[in-house]
Amino acid sequence: MFRKMKSSAVIAVCCAVAAAGLAGCKDGDDRDPLAAGNGKGDVEAFTGTKKIGIGGKAVNVSCSGTAAKRSPVVVLLHGGGDGLDKMAALQKSLSKQHRVCSYDRLGAGGSAQPDGPQDFAATGKVLTGVLARLAGNAPVVLAGHSLGGLIAARYAPEHRDKVKGLVLMDATPATMIADISRVIPASATGPAAQVRAQNLAIFQGQNPEKLVIVDGKVGSAGDIPVEVLKHGKQYLGAIPTYGPRLEQAWSAGQRRWLGLSGRSRLTTAAGSGHYIYLERPDLVVSAVQEVTAQAAR
Repeated sequence: MFRKMKSSAVIAVCCAVAAAGLAGCKDGDDRDPLAAGNGKGDVEAFTGTKKIGIGGKAVNVSCSGTAAKRSPVVVLLHGGGDGLDKMAALQKSLSKQHRVCSYDRLGAGGSAQPDGPQDFAATGKVLTGVLARLAGNAPVVLAGHSLGGLIAARYAPEHRDKVKGLVLMDATPATMIADISRVIPASATGPAAQVRAQNLAIFQGQNPEKLVIVDGKVGSAGDIPVEVLKHGKQYLGAIPTYGPRLEQAWSAGQRRWLGLSGRSRLTTAAGSGHYIYLERPDLVVSAVQEVTAQAAR
């Protein structure tokens, strides 16, 4: 959720867009699972990248691999400022044993722009449409990084019938606005002041998705398996004066995600910064496989 500033301090929720995309782009598909008369059983077992219609908007999606019997579909959610292309290597690794799909949220990657500011309900509605198309009636495991992890963790408690497992990769804490406001006072100057101002602006909707991010409580997603992965490198400590306290707040936020389920586990990704799925893909693959195996029982 943070990236480096020119001053080498660490900032912002909007991570840099990069990485090679998944090959095999196909023509768009206008069928819309959110439109009246469309059934949940209308699922395609395609491989590659294509655009599908969700709520009247073109959403860029990618799928690969084959689902084993009774095994959930794994759906990857990218971080803020990123797109599905950044998770291509992770998707390729996971698809050796699982059906894995990813998608660009509105305003990100190859998807259409939102009509205006979005809230969690709006982005959740798009996710519902994506799951209907890509997984149909099958259960899913959501694996989200940073902002994608926050969205997954907010979505799961309200969709227990569908979401049977979660993997949160350094997910944005549920109380990030309050944490930043408390740790870095309005009177701060220099790099710390930039961190505060830029993050608060992003949470207010100044991000590619125009998503207004608000603090909230950690809800219960039932008794589903949940793997919470947090960064091991103390990179937030680079922020002068306030870095150590930001690290403490972030770690506390990761522990709070354990409240999602009685079957939650927290693991620190030794040697990894924020992009755990790039720096410790072995750990992420293992976590997804474990959660998927438990969800399939």
